[in-house]
Amino acid sequence: MSDYDRIPVVRIRRGKEKQLVRRHPWVFSGAIDQSSQRADESIPTLVRVEDVSGSFIAYGWHDSLSHIPVRLLSWDDSIVPDIAWWARMVSESVRRRARLFGNTRTSAFRLIHGEADFIPGLTADLYGTTIICLVSARIAWEMRAVVVQTLQKLLNPSLIVVSTDSAFCGIEHMKLQTEYYEQGALVDTPSISHVSFQEHGLHFTFEIGVGQKSGFYCDQRENRRLVASYTENRTVLDTFCYTGAFSLYALASRARSVTAVDSSKQALETFARQLAANVDQKTIPTDAKSSVTLVQADVFSYLREIDAGVYDCIILDPPKLAQTKGQVARALRAYKDLNRLAMEKVRPGGIVATFSCSGGVSREQLQTVLAWAAKDTGKEVQMLEVLGQPADHPIRLSFPESEYLKGFIFSVL
Repeated sequence: MSDYDRIPVVRIRRGKEKQLVRRHPWVFSGAIDQSSQRADESIPTLVRVEDVSGSFIAYGWHDSLSHIPVRLLSWDDSIVPDIAWWARMVSESVRRRARLFGNTRTSAFRLIHGEADFIPGLTADLYGTTIICLVSARIAWEMRAVVVQTLQKLLNPSLIVVSTDSAFCGIEHMKLQTEYYEQGALVDTPSISHVSFQEHGLHFTFEIGVGQKSGFYCDQRENRRLVASYTENRTVLDTFCYTGAFSLYALASRARSVTAVDSSKQALETFARQLAANVDQKTIPTDAKSSVTLVQADVFSYLREIDAGVYDCIILDPPKLAQTKGQVARALRAYKDLNRLAMEKVRPGGIVATFSCSGGVSREQLQTVLAWAAKDTGKEVQMLEVLGQPADHPIRLSFPESEYLKGFIFSVL
């Protein structure tokens, strides 16, 4: 018996194979011919995925406890995704970012963007000399050892952190847990507690294991710079500001004043420390502290309560409002409410920068929401910029779900 013969087979129901042949990597339970299921479903394993006629589609990883029971890996019948394959995928993903390593003003960017880089359920972000890996699928947790070993060999970081994503632990049947690796060795407590790095010359820091997701959103890197180009000599409202990255960019672009609003006291305290650090480093004007107001509040309530015409520029960067497709309708109502309030409250002729990081919400849906909001407010709106995710967060055409970040800059007339 050959190694190929030992790989269990999962067969796809007739008519359900079209997207998979086009290299979409997700196989849901409704697409699987139940008669082809393996005898022992409790053990995740590599499988050979075939259509009803027995023709090869791809090799995949079968895990009955995952909300996506089969994740496709290799569409080449001659390339079985073994440990060496995983190491090669990690290496190739890092090497595709080679041009980013030479930038002395930016030391934070994404190394692995999940399925878009052919590595399901895993993102890896570099912050200075620390790599933060976030796991959203059981398969990535199973393969974390080879990921860590490969990243250590390629980049020799001071620390690699691997955490399960709390947003996916329930549906993936994973524990919420974190592992720390120094020099490739697992340690109970890392020797460093804070990560420091630069983005376009500005200085940032965050505490490891504290805050949302990886601790800092490098996917907004280029959008922050573009939005900041509209803030010179303007009064700016930065909502859902988190640790204040958009605010710091606005201050560096000589905004007249910035009001930063977030519900998290901890995030605002981090922003205050980063504000002081950038004043000390002279990356923002020395009088910037006096032009910043920090507000701990619910953004929706705050927008309803403020007077109209106070701000020249409003930034709306909410957290993911739709975790699943079933939550999209509710999220669209929230996006409409948020943007309607911004259109009502921004000064006439003012600028609004709005974003959605909900993968289930399309760019077309977000633009339609803006049109509805403009109609409800009776405002004329001019679209100025269409925004998305940067090149280190690539969009794989066979996997449209990899395009998750959408944004617009518009003027309210």
